[in-house]
Amino acid sequence: MKRPNLVHFLAIKTDDYISVKASCTMKEWRGPAVVDLSSFTPKFPIQDFRLLRSSQFRIRLIGLNEEKEQVFKKTYDSDNFGNFNFKIPLNGERKNITVFQAYEVKKNNGLQIHLGSFIPIVIEGHKKLIICDFDKTLVDTKYSSTKEVYNSLTKPLSSFPTVTKSLDLFTNYISDGYQPFILSASPHFYEDSMRDWLYQNKVFTAGIFLKDYRRIFSLIEGELTPKDLKIQGLYKLNHLLDILMMTGVPDELVLMGDNFESDPIIYLTLYKVLNKEIEPWKLWNSLKKDPSFQFNRKQNSQVLSKFYQLGSMISAREEKCHVKIYIRKKANEKEISINPVLKLDNNVIELYDGIPKAIKPLEAPVL
Repeated sequence: MKRPNLVHFLAIKTDDYISVKASCTMKEWRGPAVVDLSSFTPKFPIQDFRLLRSSQFRIRLIGLNEEKEQVFKKTYDSDNFGNFNFKIPLNGERKNITVFQAYEVKKNNGLQIHLGSFIPIVIEGHKKLIICDFDKTLVDTKYSSTKEVYNSLTKPLSSFPTVTKSLDLFTNYISDGYQPFILSASPHFYEDSMRDWLYQNKVFTAGIFLKDYRRIFSLIEGELTPKDLKIQGLYKLNHLLDILMMTGVPDELVLMGDNFESDPIIYLTLYKVLNKEIEPWKLWNSLKKDPSFQFNRKQNSQVLSKFYQLGSMISAREEKCHVKIYIRKKANEKEISINPVLKLDNNVIELYDGIPKAIKPLEAPVL
């Protein structure tokens, strides 16, 4: 029997609102069973191929205060892929929300299916964020050949070399009070595998943003197109803006990536906007034709709208956001080749050598 199941649920509580990002799917359920903890092994991505299916859901969200009293209740509909993105303004008793209970109420008429209880991540007062790429930054994954793609799907991420310098930087900032986020161009069904890897490395509260490949093959949505399978600029910039829409403009921001694709230009674009050096939409008009982006009209409109929102949020602040960027070297380069519009800001980037930690090869599991 299949029942609704939450793939992820991320709630971020700031001074003014709670932002919720969630995704639901249908999952096989065989009833309660005795769990043998010794049989637990790391997950690998192909186990979650079911997430390529699409369906609509409706969740009822109930907010409780510290005394477990109900202070909020509302129902939300997903998009065509089972994804939810919404904000809850914090007025009145809503300010006292400490935990959410989620129920799916659409799939079985008259039946509320409990999806779980969730504690929001609190980012209030002085905001410190660290946003880190995953592939080639934390883990030295490879996708250039058919064999490498197969290995990435059929092995846990712990079987790939860890970039220890990146991991140390990442965890040190977390220890210093920075809220972590993972931003990756990997398919959305890699989430459980990434979460396993993060837990193994003692990273427990990171929000994960992945590329939803179902949107690429949707003729109706148009948010992603086949060209975006290889070009990562749209996806990463879009979700960087999404993170800031959820958290608000931080006081301190650390961005970590690599020099293999488009991370430097994306991060420098955000740096220039956050430091009020140029109006966001003016900068975007200068950069949108860069090969790292190549947006169509609908994509350009979506990103421009988010830049307008970000510009309004920045204008309401007196303080600048302090931004630090770390980029893992691809080889032995001394500087980064960057769009001339951003050339003057190239010194904000710190290049570092990320030599992956050698590991013993593992055999791919039999499927």
